[in-house]
Amino acid sequence: MPAENLRWETLEALKNSPKAKIPFDPYWSERGEHILAGCKEAIGLSSRSGVILERLSSSPLQKSGFLGSSSGDSSPGLSEEIPASGSSTGSVADINNKHNTLSTALTLKAEREQVVSDEAKDEDPEADVSKVSSPVSPPAISLMSPKAMETAGRIIRFEEERREKAKTALRLRQEKQEKLVAEVAGSESEQLKRFEELMQLKQRQEFQSMRDMMDRETKESIGRQEKLKEEQRHRMKILNLRLREAELERQRQAELERQRQVEGRERLRNLNTIQEEILQLNQLLEPSTQTKTHLPPASLSSYSTRGNQLCSQVSEVVRKTAEGEFPSVEDMTVAERALHEMRALIRLMQEEAAKVQEKKKKDQEEEEARRKQAELQVQQEAQKAAAQSAKEKAQRKGLQNSAEDSTLKWYKELQDSAAQCAQSFEQLNSPKDAQTKKLKLELQKAATIPVSQIASNSGSQLREIFDKIDKLLSGRQVVSGGKSVSTSQHPQGLEFVSYKLAEKFVKQGEEEVASHHEAAFPIAVVASGVWELHPRVGDLILAHLHKKCPYAVPHYPPMKDGTPLEEYQRILGYRVDDSGMEGQDSFLKRMSGMIRLYAAMIQLRWPYGSKQGAAPHGLNHGWRWLAQMLNMEPLADITATLLFDFLEVCGNALMKQYQGQFWKLLLLLKEEYFPRIEAVTSSGQMGSVIRLKQFLETSLQNRQISPPKGQLSSMFWRS
Repeated sequence: MPAENLRWETLEALKNSPKAKIPFDPYWSERGEHILAGCKEAIGLSSRSGVILERLSSSPLQKSGFLGSSSGDSSPGLSEEIPASGSSTGSVADINNKHNTLSTALTLKAEREQVVSDEAKDEDPEADVSKVSSPVSPPAISLMSPKAMETAGRIIRFEEERREKAKTALRLRQEKQEKLVAEVAGSESEQLKRFEELMQLKQRQEFQSMRDMMDRETKESIGRQEKLKEEQRHRMKILNLRLREAELERQRQAELERQRQVEGRERLRNLNTIQEEILQLNQLLEPSTQTKTHLPPASLSSYSTRGNQLCSQVSEVVRKTAEGEFPSVEDMTVAERALHEMRALIRLMQEEAAKVQEKKKKDQEEEEARRKQAELQVQQEAQKAAAQSAKEKAQRKGLQNSAEDSTLKWYKELQDSAAQCAQSFEQLNSPKDAQTKKLKLELQKAATIPVSQIASNSGSQLREIFDKIDKLLSGRQVVSGGKSVSTSQHPQGLEFVSYKLAEKFVKQGEEEVASHHEAAFPIAVVASGVWELHPRVGDLILAHLHKKCPYAVPHYPPMKDGTPLEEYQRILGYRVDDSGMEGQDSFLKRMSGMIRLYAAMIQLRWPYGSKQGAAPHGLNHGWRWLAQMLNMEPLADITATLLFDFLEVCGNALMKQYQGQFWKLLLLLKEEYFPRIEAVTSSGQMGSVIRLKQFLETSLQNRQISPPKGQLSSMFWRS
């Protein structure tokens, strides 16, 4: 027990010594150092360890041979102790403890001897000097046992394992470092690619900006060029306008000069005419020509003298024109005044001569007057008898020179009604403010545009047009040109719309139907429907038709006294303008279009109407027109044309309505009336006559008249 306690005390002392606190570095293999590099220093004991060594020397451990002697024995006690304390199966910890104990004991013994020698030296310096000369033999160290050797081998293997682990860790670290380097290199490569892409993007952006700038500059250049071109065009336009104005001014001056020349020549001709007349009148004042007047010589001399003076005045004016100048207005005034005075002078002379002879010839004149009066009465009675005879003969033959009185009265009433209607909206027709003018244009468009849109495309479209016209005439709002308009917006709106609408229907017949005969039926059916719902419009349609085509009455207007030729041509239906009267072909074409429209209107009725009562202007008016045409003397070209157009459009309907009576009328037309048409027609106007003759012969031979082309069928109204 004491020895064991001593051992533990010794170990405790060693543990608490500074040498027992050697630090251990776990990174020794990474630095390439040996595992015991920190333990290679010499191990020493403090001065207090002597007491422990003395105890150890006196302890049973020395007896057992734990410590070796200084004689260099092989420590049999140690060799014996190790096998005794443990076999080959002993633990590594026990071997290490024993090895450490052995090393510690040897060290402590050496220190103790050193301490003893130091004390002896202090006591006897001389002895120390003598001892220096004799070297001290090193302490003997006993060899380790096999167990200790095995332990040492294990320590070496442990060190090698630690070294291998360190190498493995180093290799893993190097691989990790290489992987990290590869990742860093890959990241740098990607960053380099991104940098290159960024540089390429910048280059593209710079190129795009440069190209945009070039395009912008190109556009600006093109814009400047266009602006210059526009300015050049503008200057050229201004120059052309100026040239045109200069040319117009030159033409105007030339026209003025030409007109001045014409007027001058006209004045010169008039002057010559005045001079000729005044000279002729002056000859009447000569005494040689007045022998039968029985005037006093003094009166004859005064008249002759004044006549010569007037002739001298005119001759003075004429003398100016001999120098190449035209007479002025003042000259013409002087000449005309001289002529008037000469005429007055002749009149005075004649009056004076009449007064002289009045008394002598009074009886003879009265007798002559009685005789002439008797002759005039005889002539008037003969004319009355001849007129009565001609009238009776014409009545017997069924021919007249003008329309019947009832027809003319109806014609005049329609014209008066249309004139009153035109006068009633005079304020709207000639507006003074801009708002009324705008309303007038909108109402006129709303009335005329739907009529212009009438076509035979579909029945639904025709019905839409009719409804739009009906709404307008009923005072409701209609949309025209994107704007709402109504006849109620002005007190004269309804009259204005009715008049313009009727005028447009007739104009469509004059133009559209004249060019396309089949267009008569859709226009006529809409006009008939409007006529049925709004009779005022129907009367205006007839008035416009009769004014433009008096043959639709039928009426051949006679020429009244004092009526200018151009005005009479307009009354007959011709178009007359500054260029003159229109050609016969154009006139016949327009008349044909209007008669075809009239023939279509009298046989058609709006299919969606009330169907109650007779039609507003039915087939009976067509029969009346045809009968009155055959009762009037035919006119060249126009009569044959209108009869053919009327029968071609309306013949089938009249045939179905009047049957036998119609065929009698047609036979009368062919046998009795047609020769009269041929008699008044020249050889160059036989086209319409031939067409009428072929139509009559075909119809009477087949006892049938085909329906007209373009007639609206029941299928049309379903479309």
